[in-house]
Amino acid sequence: MPAFAGIDHLGLTVTDLDRSERFYTEVLGLKPLMDFGTVRTLVDRESGFVLSLCKHELGAGGAFTELTTGLDHVGLAAANRDELVEWERRFEEFGVTYTPIRDEAFASHLNFRDPDDIALELSASNEVYDGWMAELRARDIPPDEIRARVMDYLGSLGS
Repeated sequence: MPAFAGIDHLGLTVTDLDRSERFYTEVLGLKPLMDFGTVRTLVDRESGFVLSLCKHELGAGGAFTELTTGLDHVGLAAANRDELVEWERRFEEFGVTYTPIRDEAFASHLNFRDPDDIALELSASNEVYDGWMAELRARDIPPDEIRARVMDYLGSLGS
């Protein structure tokens, strides 16, 4: 089976290109890359992540909801939990809607919303998750074994 090298870009439909571009550049620090009129692309120079903001003339409009079929949320990676704390301060400074950092079994998460109410998440994985991912990259583990190990780990947290 052919493989893919990663995600090339993410495209989001927005209601106001200027407002969305300001949010993603001023709050998240992305840099403008291209402007095609109804589509603007932004880039995070460090990671190479490219975001396309799209304004469709015949778009339905209305607020985003993760309760309909399609996109649930966009997950972005943070280097560590301390960075999540810095992001939380930044969101407070810019008046961004967010929920406090949650520490879960495999990572810490900071959920927030863009101007169109699109659900976004910053997460910082922990040592357990990082160790498992390193092992998955190093050897071919059957999916059933992966699931069993995850469930065993989650079960051990309840004890």
